[in-house]
Amino acid sequence: MKAEFHFTFSNLERQLIIAKESNYQFITCQDYIDARAIGNIPSLAVINRVDIDFSCKKAKRLAEIFNQLGIKATFFIRLHAPEYNPFDFENYRCLKYIRDSGHEIGYHSEIVDQAAIWQEDPADCLKRDINTLNCMLDIRIKGVASHRGMTGLNNLDFWSDRKPAEFGLLYEAYDKEPAFNLFGNSFYVSDSEWTRWKCYNNGELVENDHRSFGEHIIDQHRLIYLLLHPDTYFDEHFYE
Repeated sequence: MKAEFHFTFSNLERQLIIAKESNYQFITCQDYIDARAIGNIPSLAVINRVDIDFSCKKAKRLAEIFNQLGIKATFFIRLHAPEYNPFDFENYRCLKYIRDSGHEIGYHSEIVDQAAIWQEDPADCLKRDINTLNCMLDIRIKGVASHRGMTGLNNLDFWSDRKPAEFGLLYEAYDKEPAFNLFGNSFYVSDSEWTRWKCYNNGELVENDHRSFGEHIIDQHRLIYLLLHPDTYFDEHFYE
């Protein structure tokens, strides 16, 4: 199935409203863990995840939409992106806005890439980055999401023989641990192909289904894992 979707902020906002009007509750990744631990996951839930790949300013814009709609998300921040410096004057202000709006913040990790480029131990890179992000925003992050960049390396490979708890974390975004295992137990919808959507059902790719997030609402999936990338959205055109 193929559906036409223009990746404007206004179109995305309309889709979020559709989900809200269909009685979906938007929660963070940590909210999901907390609710699962006590058997109190909402009957219709969207776990709302945002990976900040290239633009903190667009991430702030997305947070503003969430705030207007009264919904929460988990934002994952890169620390070593050549595309943005989180300590930049305006970027840091944007990240503080996200934090102060009550959204969860996690780390968008590139530790396998770092280890290969710097000849350092990836576990040491992770520990240092967690401490850096915590100190930077005066928080205590609970989760990481592994970034897939242009190096050809898979940062998720780090977790093949390690557990988040070893690093004081509750989860990795594709974690298969029983306390999380969200990707394998949900309907996953992502805009990560830039010009079209993709989806997975309980961890299995749904072939040729490129419907947008809002178009899936009619199917009333009990648990939706939504992944958004602010960088792909715009008001008038992609390069604004």
